[in-house]
Amino acid sequence: MKALLLKEKGEWKDMQIGETEKPSPGRGEILIKVKAVGLNPVDYKTATGGNPLWSYPHILGLDAAGIVEETGEGVEHLQIGDRVVYHGDLTKKGGFAEYAVTTAHTVSIIPESVSFEDAAALPTAGYTAYQALYRKLRVTEGESILIHGGAGGVGGFAIQMAKRSGLTVYTTASASNHDFVKSLGADYAIDYNETDVTSEIMKLTGGNGVDTVLDTVSRVNATDSLDCLAFNGRIAYIAGAPDFTKVKPFTKAISYHEIALGAVHQSDNLKQQKDLAVMGDDMLLLLAERQLNSLLEQVIPLEEVPQALVQLSERHVKGKIVAKI
Repeated sequence: MKALLLKEKGEWKDMQIGETEKPSPGRGEILIKVKAVGLNPVDYKTATGGNPLWSYPHILGLDAAGIVEETGEGVEHLQIGDRVVYHGDLTKKGGFAEYAVTTAHTVSIIPESVSFEDAAALPTAGYTAYQALYRKLRVTEGESILIHGGAGGVGGFAIQMAKRSGLTVYTTASASNHDFVKSLGADYAIDYNETDVTSEIMKLTGGNGVDTVLDTVSRVNATDSLDCLAFNGRIAYIAGAPDFTKVKPFTKAISYHEIALGAVHQSDNLKQQKDLAVMGDDMLLLLAERQLNSLLEQVIPLEEVPQALVQLSERHVKGKIVAKI
Protein backbone atom coordinates (compact mmCIF):
# COMPACT_ATOMS: atom_id res chain seq x y z
CA MET A 1 0.00 0.00 0.00
CA LYS A 2 0.96 3.65 -0.33
CA ALA A 3 1.67 5.60 2.86
CA LEU A 4 3.30 8.80 4.04
CA LEU A 5 6.50 7.52 5.60
CA LEU A 6 8.45 8.93 8.54
CA LYS A 7 11.91 7.46 7.95
CA GLU A 8 13.44 8.50 11.28
CA LYS A 9 12.40 10.50 14.33
CA GLY A 10 12.62 14.24 13.83
CA GLU A 11 12.28 14.00 10.04
CA TRP A 12 8.54 14.71 9.80
CA LYS A 13 9.05 17.78 7.58
CA ASP A 14 10.66 15.51 4.99
CA MET A 15 8.05 12.73 4.90
CA GLN A 16 7.26 11.37 1.44
CA ILE A 17 4.79 8.89 0.02
CA GLY A 18 6.22 5.42 -0.48
CA GLU A 19 5.28 1.74 -0.58
CA THR A 20 4.98 -0.31 2.60
CA GLU A 21 3.36 -3.54 3.75
CA LYS A 22 -0.42 -3.56 4.06
CA PRO A 23 -1.38 -4.40 7.68
CA SER A 24 -3.63 -7.23 8.81
CA PRO A 25 -6.07 -7.12 11.73
CA GLY A 26 -5.47 -9.27 14.79
CA ARG A 27 -7.99 -10.47 17.34
CA GLY A 28 -10.40 -7.69 18.26
CA GLU A 29 -9.12 -5.46 15.47
CA ILE A 30 -10.36 -4.21 12.11
CA LEU A 31 -8.66 -3.25 8.86
CA ILE A 32 -9.89 0.06 7.46
CA LYS A 33 -9.61 1.40 3.93
CA VAL A 34 -8.75 4.95 4.87
CA LYS A 35 -10.63 7.83 3.26
CA ALA A 36 -9.63 10.83 5.40
CA VAL A 37 -7.24 11.61 8.25
CA GLY A 38 -7.26 14.58 10.62
CA LEU A 39 -4.05 16.47 11.39
CA ASN A 40 -3.15 17.35 14.97
CA PRO A 41 -0.26 18.97 16.84
CA VAL A 42 0.40 15.59 18.47
CA ASP A 43 1.55 14.34 15.05
CA TYR A 44 4.60 16.59 14.81
CA LYS A 45 5.20 16.60 18.57
CA THR A 46 5.50 12.82 18.82
CA ALA A 47 7.38 12.60 15.51
CA THR A 48 10.00 15.04 16.78
CA GLY A 49 11.12 12.79 19.62
CA GLY A 50 9.90 9.49 18.27
CA ASN A 51 8.63 6.61 20.38
CA PRO A 52 10.60 3.56 21.57
CA LEU A 53 7.76 1.31 20.39
CA TRP A 54 7.91 2.53 16.81
CA SER A 55 9.63 0.72 13.97
CA TYR A 56 10.73 2.77 10.99
CA PRO A 57 9.53 3.81 8.56
CA HIS A 58 6.65 4.85 10.81
CA ILE A 59 3.22 6.12 9.78
CA LEU A 60 1.65 9.03 11.67
CA GLY A 61 -2.04 9.98 11.79
CA LEU A 62 -4.22 9.34 14.84
CA ASP A 63 -7.64 10.37 13.51
CA ALA A 64 -8.75 8.22 10.59
CA ALA A 65 -12.08 7.70 8.89
CA GLY A 66 -12.83 5.06 6.32
CA ILE A 67 -14.54 1.78 5.43
CA VAL A 68 -14.16 -1.54 7.24
CA GLU A 69 -12.28 -3.81 4.83
CA GLU A 70 -11.68 -6.82 7.09
CA THR A 71 -12.58 -7.86 10.64
CA GLY A 72 -10.33 -9.79 12.97
CA GLU A 73 -11.25 -12.73 15.16
CA GLY A 74 -13.85 -11.93 17.79
CA VAL A 75 -15.25 -8.81 16.11
CA GLU A 76 -19.00 -9.20 15.84
CA HIS A 77 -20.53 -5.72 16.14
CA LEU A 78 -18.94 -4.38 12.95
CA GLN A 79 -19.41 -5.50 9.36
CA ILE A 80 -17.36 -5.18 6.19
CA GLY A 81 -18.49 -1.96 4.50
CA ASP A 82 -19.26 -0.03 7.70
CA ARG A 83 -18.18 3.62 7.65
CA VAL A 84 -16.15 4.28 10.80
CA VAL A 85 -13.90 6.83 12.51
CA TYR A 86 -11.49 6.39 15.39
CA HIS A 87 -8.81 7.94 17.60
CA GLY A 88 -5.80 5.66 17.25
CA ASP A 89 -3.01 4.40 19.46
CA LEU A 90 0.04 6.63 18.98
CA THR A 91 2.37 3.71 19.70
CA LYS A 92 1.06 1.93 16.56
CA LYS A 93 1.23 2.80 12.87
CA GLY A 94 -1.38 5.39 11.98
CA GLY A 95 -3.72 6.53 9.26
CA PHE A 96 -1.64 8.51 6.75
CA ALA A 97 -1.92 5.50 4.44
CA GLU A 98 -4.30 3.61 2.18
CA TYR A 99 -5.05 1.11 4.98
CA ALA A 100 -4.85 1.12 8.77
CA VAL A 101 -5.62 -1.22 11.65
CA THR A 102 -7.28 -0.28 14.94
CA THR A 103 -9.17 -1.85 17.83
CA ALA A 104 -12.81 -2.53 17.02
CA HIS A 105 -14.20 -1.42 20.40
CA THR A 106 -12.89 2.15 20.05
CA VAL A 107 -14.47 3.07 16.70
CA SER A 108 -17.71 4.91 15.98
CA ILE A 109 -19.96 4.32 12.98
CA ILE A 110 -20.32 7.42 10.83
CA PRO A 111 -23.90 8.44 9.95
CA GLU A 112 -24.57 8.46 6.20
CA SER A 113 -25.14 12.23 6.22
CA VAL A 114 -21.65 12.92 7.64
CA SER A 115 -18.66 12.99 5.27
CA PHE A 116 -15.42 11.13 5.96
CA GLU A 117 -13.62 14.49 6.06
CA ASP A 118 -15.90 15.97 8.71
CA ALA A 119 -15.72 12.77 10.77
CA ALA A 120 -11.91 12.71 10.61
CA ALA A 121 -11.79 16.26 12.00
CA LEU A 122 -13.32 15.09 15.28
CA PRO A 123 -11.40 12.56 17.38
CA THR A 124 -8.26 14.02 18.98
CA ALA A 125 -9.54 17.58 19.39
CA GLY A 126 -13.23 16.82 19.78
CA TYR A 127 -12.92 13.93 22.22
CA THR A 128 -10.38 15.89 24.27
CA ALA A 129 -12.82 18.79 24.61
CA TYR A 130 -15.67 16.38 25.39
CA GLN A 131 -13.66 14.54 28.03
CA ALA A 132 -12.52 17.79 29.62
CA LEU A 133 -16.00 19.29 29.87
CA TYR A 134 -18.15 16.26 30.69
CA ARG A 135 -15.88 13.62 32.20
CA LYS A 136 -13.54 15.83 34.24
CA LEU A 137 -14.90 19.36 34.77
CA ARG A 138 -18.51 18.08 34.78
CA VAL A 139 -19.86 21.43 33.67
CA THR A 140 -23.46 22.37 34.41
CA GLU A 141 -25.88 24.96 33.10
CA GLY A 142 -25.36 28.43 34.51
CA GLU A 143 -21.63 28.05 35.12
CA SER A 144 -18.85 29.97 33.39
CA ILE A 145 -15.74 28.75 31.59
CA LEU A 146 -12.53 30.25 30.23
CA ILE A 147 -11.33 28.32 27.18
CA HIS A 148 -7.83 29.15 26.03
CA GLY A 149 -7.05 28.93 22.31
CA GLY A 150 -10.64 29.12 21.12
CA ALA A 151 -9.74 29.22 17.41
CA GLY A 152 -7.90 25.88 17.59
CA GLY A 153 -9.35 22.39 17.40
CA VAL A 154 -9.81 21.60 21.11
CA GLY A 155 -10.85 25.16 21.90
CA GLY A 156 -13.30 25.36 19.01
CA PHE A 157 -15.09 22.15 19.96
CA ALA A 158 -15.07 23.12 23.65
CA ILE A 159 -16.72 26.48 22.90
CA GLN A 160 -19.53 24.81 21.00
CA MET A 161 -20.22 22.15 23.62
CA ALA A 162 -19.95 24.55 26.55
CA LYS A 163 -22.45 26.90 24.93
CA ARG A 164 -24.82 24.00 24.21
CA SER A 165 -24.61 23.11 27.89
CA GLY A 166 -25.70 26.58 28.98
CA LEU A 167 -22.39 28.05 30.13
CA THR A 168 -21.14 31.59 29.80
CA VAL A 169 -18.11 31.18 27.55
CA TYR A 170 -14.97 33.31 27.68
CA THR A 171 -12.17 32.50 25.28
CA THR A 172 -8.74 33.74 24.25
CA ALA A 173 -7.92 34.25 20.59
CA SER A 174 -6.07 36.62 18.32
CA ALA A 175 -8.16 39.62 17.28
CA SER A 176 -8.40 38.28 13.72
CA ASN A 177 -10.21 35.19 15.06
CA HIS A 178 -12.73 36.95 17.32
CA ASP A 179 -15.57 36.77 14.79
CA PHE A 180 -14.83 33.07 14.28
CA VAL A 181 -14.90 32.11 17.98
CA LYS A 182 -18.05 34.15 18.53
CA SER A 183 -19.70 32.34 15.63
CA LEU A 184 -18.99 29.10 17.52
CA GLY A 185 -20.74 30.43 20.63
CA ALA A 186 -18.20 32.40 22.66
CA ASP A 187 -19.81 35.20 24.66
CA TYR A 188 -16.54 37.06 25.18
CA ALA A 189 -13.32 36.93 23.14
CA ILE A 190 -10.10 38.24 24.69
CA ASP A 191 -7.06 39.12 22.58
CA TYR A 192 -4.24 37.55 24.59
CA ASN A 193 -1.69 39.50 22.52
CA GLU A 194 -2.96 42.89 23.68
CA THR A 195 -4.85 42.26 26.91
CA ASP A 196 -3.97 40.92 30.36
CA VAL A 197 -6.30 37.94 30.40
CA THR A 198 -6.58 37.61 34.17
CA SER A 199 -7.41 41.29 34.66
CA GLU A 200 -10.03 41.14 31.91
CA ILE A 201 -11.65 38.00 33.32
CA MET A 202 -11.86 39.50 36.79
CA LYS A 203 -13.37 42.67 35.38
CA LEU A 204 -15.94 40.78 33.30
CA THR A 205 -16.93 38.53 36.23
CA GLY A 206 -17.21 41.31 38.79
CA GLY A 207 -14.12 40.11 40.62
CA ASN A 208 -15.40 36.56 41.16
CA GLY A 209 -13.53 34.70 38.44
CA VAL A 210 -14.82 31.80 36.34
CA ASP A 211 -16.06 28.44 37.57
CA THR A 212 -13.93 26.42 35.15
CA VAL A 213 -10.88 26.76 32.90
CA LEU A 214 -9.75 24.63 29.98
CA ASP A 215 -6.09 25.33 29.23
CA THR A 216 -4.75 24.17 25.88
CA VAL A 217 -1.59 26.30 25.77
CA SER A 218 1.17 25.53 28.27
CA ARG A 219 2.17 24.86 31.86
CA VAL A 220 2.87 28.58 32.37
CA ASN A 221 -0.51 29.56 30.93
CA ALA A 222 -2.26 26.99 33.13
CA THR A 223 -0.50 28.42 36.17
CA ASP A 224 -1.51 31.97 35.26
CA SER A 225 -5.09 30.77 34.80
CA LEU A 226 -5.36 29.80 38.46
CA ASP A 227 -5.80 33.50 39.19
CA CYS A 228 -8.90 33.49 36.97
CA LEU A 229 -10.71 30.82 38.99
CA ALA A 230 -13.49 31.44 41.45
CA PHE A 231 -13.73 29.70 44.82
CA ASN A 232 -14.28 25.95 44.27
CA GLY A 233 -13.13 26.41 40.69
CA ARG A 234 -11.86 23.60 38.46
CA ILE A 235 -9.14 23.59 35.82
CA ALA A 236 -8.50 21.00 33.10
CA TYR A 237 -5.21 21.08 31.24
CA ILE A 238 -3.80 19.30 28.21
CA ALA A 239 -0.42 21.00 27.71
CA GLY A 240 1.19 20.75 31.12
CA ALA A 241 0.09 20.91 34.75
CA PRO A 242 -0.03 24.26 36.53
CA ASP A 243 2.23 24.98 39.48
CA PHE A 244 0.06 23.59 42.27
CA THR A 245 1.97 25.55 44.91
CA LYS A 246 0.64 28.85 43.58
CA VAL A 247 -2.65 28.41 45.42
CA LYS A 248 -2.34 27.76 49.14
CA PRO A 249 -4.34 24.84 50.57
CA PHE A 250 -7.70 25.67 52.11
CA THR A 251 -8.03 29.02 50.34
CA LYS A 252 -9.72 28.72 46.93
CA ALA A 253 -10.37 24.95 47.06
CA ILE A 254 -9.40 24.42 43.43
CA SER A 255 -9.55 21.01 41.75
CA TYR A 256 -7.14 19.99 38.99
CA HIS A 257 -7.83 17.68 36.04
CA GLU A 258 -5.24 16.24 33.69
CA ILE A 259 -6.47 15.33 30.21
CA ALA A 260 -4.47 12.57 28.48
CA LEU A 261 -6.93 11.21 25.94
CA GLY A 262 -4.64 8.88 23.99
CA ALA A 263 -2.99 7.36 27.05
CA VAL A 264 -6.08 5.20 27.48
CA HIS A 265 -4.76 2.89 24.75
CA GLN A 266 -1.80 1.96 26.98
CA SER A 267 -4.07 1.26 29.95
CA ASP A 268 -5.89 -1.99 30.65
CA ASN A 269 -9.13 -0.11 31.29
CA LEU A 270 -11.56 -1.50 28.72
CA LYS A 271 -14.41 0.71 29.94
CA GLN A 272 -12.40 3.87 29.36
CA GLN A 273 -11.24 2.64 25.96
CA LYS A 274 -14.85 2.02 24.94
CA ASP A 275 -15.65 5.55 26.06
CA LEU A 276 -13.77 6.80 23.00
CA ALA A 277 -16.55 5.27 20.92
CA VAL A 278 -19.23 6.71 23.18
CA MET A 279 -17.83 10.23 22.81
CA GLY A 280 -17.52 9.72 19.06
CA ASP A 281 -21.10 8.51 18.76
CA ASP A 282 -22.40 11.58 20.62
CA MET A 283 -20.40 14.04 18.54
CA LEU A 284 -21.22 12.36 15.23
CA LEU A 285 -24.93 12.56 16.06
CA LEU A 286 -24.55 16.30 16.67
CA LEU A 287 -22.74 16.61 13.35
CA ALA A 288 -25.48 14.69 11.57
CA GLU A 289 -28.11 16.95 13.13
CA ARG A 290 -26.06 20.02 12.16
CA GLN A 291 -25.80 21.08 15.78
CA LEU A 292 -21.99 20.93 15.71
CA ASN A 293 -19.44 22.54 13.41
CA SER A 294 -16.66 20.10 12.49
CA LEU A 295 -14.25 23.08 12.29
CA LEU A 296 -13.04 21.71 8.95
CA GLU A 297 -11.14 24.53 7.24
CA GLN A 298 -8.82 22.76 4.80
CA VAL A 299 -8.87 19.47 2.88
CA ILE A 300 -5.47 18.58 1.44
CA PRO A 301 -3.89 15.66 -0.46
CA LEU A 302 -1.64 13.26 1.46
CA GLU A 303 1.58 14.67 -0.01
CA GLU A 304 0.85 18.11 1.50
CA VAL A 305 0.65 16.81 5.09
CA PRO A 306 4.26 17.74 6.03
CA GLN A 307 3.74 21.34 4.93
CA ALA A 308 0.45 21.51 6.84
CA LEU A 309 2.12 20.12 9.98
CA VAL A 310 4.64 22.96 9.73
CA GLN A 311 1.70 25.38 9.70
CA LEU A 312 0.32 23.68 12.80
CA SER A 313 3.68 23.86 14.56
CA GLU A 314 3.81 27.61 13.93
CA ARG A 315 0.30 28.00 15.42
CA HIS A 316 -1.00 29.66 12.26
CA VAL A 317 -3.99 27.37 11.78
CA LYS A 318 -7.65 28.06 12.47
CA GLY A 319 -9.94 25.08 12.90
CA LYS A 320 -9.02 21.68 11.48
CA ILE A 321 -7.01 20.36 8.52
CA VAL A 322 -7.88 16.97 7.04
CA ALA A 323 -5.97 14.92 4.47
CA LYS A 324 -8.07 13.11 1.87
CA ILE A 325 -6.68 9.71 0.95
